[in-house]
Amino acid sequence: MNNNYFFALGLMSGTSLDGVDIVYVKFKRNDYSFFEILQAETIPYSIEWKQQLQNAIHFSSDELKKLDISYGKYLASLINNFVFNYKIEELAFVASHGHTILHEPDKGITLQIGYGNEIAKLTKQKVVCDFRTQDVKLGGQGAPLVPIGDELLFSNIDYCLNLGGFSNVSYHNKGSRIAFDICPVNIVLNLYANKLGLEYDASGEIASKGTINKVLLEKLNQLEFYQKNPPKSLGLEWVQQQILPLIDSLEKDVPNVLRTFVEHVAMQISSVLEDSKSVLITGGGVFNVFLIDRIKCYTNVKIVKASNNLINYKEALIFAFLGVLKIDNQVNCLKSVTGASQNHSCWGCFFTLVFDLKSFNNCFF
Repeated sequence: MNNNYFFALGLMSGTSLDGVDIVYVKFKRNDYSFFEILQAETIPYSIEWKQQLQNAIHFSSDELKKLDISYGKYLASLINNFVFNYKIEELAFVASHGHTILHEPDKGITLQIGYGNEIAKLTKQKVVCDFRTQDVKLGGQGAPLVPIGDELLFSNIDYCLNLGGFSNVSYHNKGSRIAFDICPVNIVLNLYANKLGLEYDASGEIASKGTINKVLLEKLNQLEFYQKNPPKSLGLEWVQQQILPLIDSLEKDVPNVLRTFVEHVAMQISSVLEDSKSVLITGGGVFNVFLIDRIKCYTNVKIVKASNNLINYKEALIFAFLGVLKIDNQVNCLKSVTGASQNHSCWGCFFTLVFDLKSFNNCFF
């Protein structure tokens, strides 16, 4: 055991359903700003898993309980394979975000499946999970959770912008960390690319050939969510209720939908970013060259170059870091970001069958 460093696994599954991101990370105990991604991999979902996760929003309570356990078993198998394939010998814990099925914090609802107890039992590892539930119970949005990682790992950068299923931003303002979801991105773009038989619109090439539907663009930009002040967060339910019916009622041509939505995303993101500030952009949307070009057209920010590992795995990295904070009895969720009544540490912590009772009790506070 190396007492100067934490070695951890971080797992993340995003709303775009690209697959499960797994990272093996080295953190320095007394200097959180020092970290190194040692190994990283995305395991794509099978067609069966993707369909289950897409349809789970309509499952009954009993069906969700079964899915929670079976998905936990699935994650455990991925972890075991990852540890075996990369010959990992030193591992303090696993931090698993799971996969979000339901997220309506204003109704007190959030659900990330991937039962931590099942993961702990099958991997024989300490597991930190269930990152959002406690925050929602404390009156928060349960999202975004990444900003405390932005604050402590990337403090020299003005804005941390993620372009995944949704875009979210994090920045320091007047002594507090501010963060919120901006708008949907890949969760919509990929859906319409799927209609053309594609997983996604590579580099935004199809969107670049479409025509902006000005009526649709105006109505998208007028949605009530964009007028709200943070803290605020988005979920699949909102997309299904607000975005998709609007698009389908006003535009049938897929390239035009993609072109219009890219413009919408660029406008919403640029409204948040200040000129001449530095911005670190991560997430799959970074590779949508057309989208990045449209963002640049609306704002004059200084984009910080990131490694592919950081672009692809920043969220999994930070969930590993949230696990570090949890295990180290530190706050890992900020009320300034989520709107909760207090800063706190996430709820769930599971151990293998042999554990130290004192450590177990420290997991809940």
